[in-house]
Amino acid sequence: MLFSSPLPQIDHDRIVAAIQSAEQRTSGEIRVAIARRPTEDPLSDARKHFERLEMHRTAARNGVLIFVAPRSRNFAVIGDTGVHEKCGDGFWTGLADAMTRQFQAGDFEAAIILGVERTGELLAAHFPPSGSDQNELPDDVDDV
Repeated sequence: MLFSSPLPQIDHDRIVAAIQSAEQRTSGEIRVAIARRPTEDPLSDARKHFERLEMHRTAARNGVLIFVAPRSRNFAVIGDTGVHEKCGDGFWTGLADAMTRQFQAGDFEAAIILGVERTGELLAAHFPPSGSDQNELPDDVDDV
């Protein structure tokens, strides 16, 4: 997906707080990666970072990565096999459309937080927390 203006400063603490809030309602894992280099293919790069961040190693295969490439003015959101089996293509398309509208309005931080919140809602519906649930992946924003 594309957005039209350069990415302003983003408050990583607010994004981390949104991730932590979303993950309190689910056993799923959400990560945000912000690329500092241009990318021709954000989906391909998101897949590479998904593997590098070991998001495929969650017990329920329920990790989601929001990958933003500001210099290329694009982004991708990808989920592991467990997430995709539960939500299908419609969720990803709707999420990308909503985030694109926020990016185009120039509210980049809000776009990322919207992506985190909606992903958290989906994960909570399909992957509720269990008594033995633990945070399997860091909640920080990954600058790549």
